[in-house]
Amino acid sequence: MKKDIHPDDYRMVVFKDISNEKSFLTRSCAPTKESIQWEDGNEYPLIKVEISNTSHPFFTGKMKFVDTAGRIDKFNKKFAKFASKNKASEVEEEANAEG
Repeated sequence: MKKDIHPDDYRMVVFKDISNEKSFLTRSCAPTKESIQWEDGNEYPLIKVEISNTSHPFFTGKMKFVDTAGRIDKFNKKFAKFASKNKASEVEEEANAEG
């Protein structure tokens, strides 16, 4: 195994699944600016994740639609202007082709 390739700054960190509010305490070196008070009364760094083993369909056996950040709405808003431009250009092309 190669030496000096793994970080040395591992510490206890709380990971919180924001889709179902479940949390677990483990060791990590991932950076974070947030913290939370854990069940033992100590304060630990907090890392929020969108999906974990407590909400993933593979582990739960249930199919669940997870749209925590409103991604579909964001996508539709972002690309709505392109859809309207495409429709306008199609209508314009049809008018040019006919006349």
